[in-house]
Amino acid sequence: MITKIAASAAILGASLLTVDASSAIGAPLRLRGGDRKYHIAGNWKLNPATIDEAKALATAVVKSAKDNKRDMETTVCCPYPFLAAVADICKGSKVSVGAEDVFTEDKGAFTGGVSTSMLKSVGVKYVLVGHSERRHGNIASESNDTINLKVKKVLEAGLLPVLCVGETKTEYEAGKCNEVCAEQLKTNLAGISKDDMEKIVIAYEPVWAIGTGLVATPEIAQSVHAYIRSWLESAYDKATADKIVIQYGGSVAPDNVDKLMSCPDIDGALVGGASLVADKFDKIINFK
Repeated sequence: MITKIAASAAILGASLLTVDASSAIGAPLRLRGGDRKYHIAGNWKLNPATIDEAKALATAVVKSAKDNKRDMETTVCCPYPFLAAVADICKGSKVSVGAEDVFTEDKGAFTGGVSTSMLKSVGVKYVLVGHSERRHGNIASESNDTINLKVKKVLEAGLLPVLCVGETKTEYEAGKCNEVCAEQLKTNLAGISKDDMEKIVIAYEPVWAIGTGLVATPEIAQSVHAYIRSWLESAYDKATADKIVIQYGGSVAPDNVDKLMSCPDIDGALVGGASLVADKFDKIINFK
């Protein structure tokens, strides 16, 4: 299956790059435009089981980030019940805190809803928007219009959206990767100004590689990231596109992170399962 997916790279229609990843740690790994820092974010999803486990994991991430000599950002995105405690642990450290979602309203009769003001009040900086598990029915089936509304809501609150885009396995094998990403970007970013665009992180997450153990090769991931950046350039301008951090999310692990991060348009990672294991996330944060 991995061979089949890797062999499909040509359908993306973008040039594939080979990059030398032999640079020393702490040095720039690639040539790129703009002034982008690496950004590694852990998405804990519906984990861990208890507040004590969440505190222990957050404490370990803070230590890993403190030991990191590279100028980069590290974020943990955790479930709502853990946000305040995790934010307290991360306060004053090199680790920022993100929420895994947000509701579209500020207040009212919306049982289970969580507003941007609630998130901001407990120390949240980033908010995941449009994650594939909310787009494709794992927990919700959010439309592009709803995701656009959430992006705007997050920005209005002075928080920073991490907008997730990406194709399913069926769409990938049909050669529709660029088409799907373009449509998501077009609708999810509708009405977003150039100034606000610079506050948004884009996370490319091929749905077929999330939690499956499959991972896009660095060449596949780079080609999609390059396409996304070219879309941003056409929608805004080159200077804006060069400033946007584009993370890769899809079974990122210690054994593939170095090569992924060596690609010129991959500026970080949105990490799922590996972010729940302190030693693994430490290796990802401290990629070579």
